[in-house]
Amino acid sequence: MKVLIVSFYYEPELGAAPSRITNLAKGLKNSGVDVDVLTCMPNYPKGKIFKGYKGRFSKKEVVDGINVYRYWTYATVSKNPFKRVLAMTSYAATMWAFAFKRKLIKSYDRVIIQSPPILVAASAIRLFGKCFGKQTILNISDLWPMSAVELGFVREGSRSYKVLSGLERYIYKNASAIMGQSQEILEHVLAMFPGKKTFLYRNLQPEHHGEVVSKKRNRPLKIVYAGLFGVAQDIYSLLRSIDFAAMGVEMHLYGGGNQTKMIEEYIKGGDKNIWYHGYLAKQEMSSALRNYDLSIIPLATNIYGAVPSKIFDLLPEGIPILFSGVGEGARIVEECGFGLVSKHGDYVALARNIETFAKMSEEDYLKYVDNCLRESRTTFSFANQMERFCKFIEE
Repeated sequence: MKVLIVSFYYEPELGAAPSRITNLAKGLKNSGVDVDVLTCMPNYPKGKIFKGYKGRFSKKEVVDGINVYRYWTYATVSKNPFKRVLAMTSYAATMWAFAFKRKLIKSYDRVIIQSPPILVAASAIRLFGKCFGKQTILNISDLWPMSAVELGFVREGSRSYKVLSGLERYIYKNASAIMGQSQEILEHVLAMFPGKKTFLYRNLQPEHHGEVVSKKRNRPLKIVYAGLFGVAQDIYSLLRSIDFAAMGVEMHLYGGGNQTKMIEEYIKGGDKNIWYHGYLAKQEMSSALRNYDLSIIPLATNIYGAVPSKIFDLLPEGIPILFSGVGEGARIVEECGFGLVSKHGDYVALARNIETFAKMSEEDYLKYVDNCLRESRTTFSFANQMERFCKFIEE
């Protein structure tokens, strides 16, 4: 079988979105599927075209045995709605240059299309599903425009909302099948289009080839946050509300985003027991995570259908979770015994959970570690999920 994956994000970009699509492509490749990727010039999360890709309209490269076709896009991380729409529209248009590769497109048995960005997904559905008659599988990681309303980007009932809602119905209706990262996403789609073929595809991480070295807690306790510093996480408010120094624990940060400068300014001086280490490549980050005892996952806004990918990044590393938020992600952490949960903004409860882990016996702490490792090999096994998914796309 030959599959094309269409995504706005792909490696070497950093973050949950490119990680999810890159793992999907490599997982299919390792399962014997012939995989190509159609994406834009790498620019995420800094909003600048990466070195080696600047000044080009298109570029083909082979990454890990996968043909990657890249086309120009207007790169930005601006909060300005016009610039964000321009970025989506630019790639939704330039990807049509790929249509000249008619013989190649005809060779694909399935086309997997990432959404959001919803405009890019709609363009791809039109190109590959309507123009070329390909079987398309829509990979939904967030529900738009619902998520846009919850994040305050779009006002419900506005003209923008109506346009996005129309695009949402279009891509759900015209996709041959749907894959979603949460049960809530699939329920939302089926409520609109009962009988649509669906597959629950979690953003899982490939298993380690070896065992995780037996863990022991650090003294003092070391907590890590690795990810985006944006409005959906609001890590800045969390840092200002928890006195890590007074609690005798350390907080370490990796990543970046809109709140980076504010965070750097706040922790200047190094007397708050908070350290910012910048960006690390995916493999380096995986190794770095093992130096820590816990990870905080903040979900500032309860976005229906969203399950933070960080949960599944941490499981194979055996790192218990401090979840700050509600929704499907909170239920997974609590029900599977991956860590402790508090509501977003309830920093008293979060501090109490940190203290619970700090005072916990080594035996009880290792129970959380074991839960993470065990479930990463069973219920949340990347290999098991990929085996089921390959059967799904064949059908």
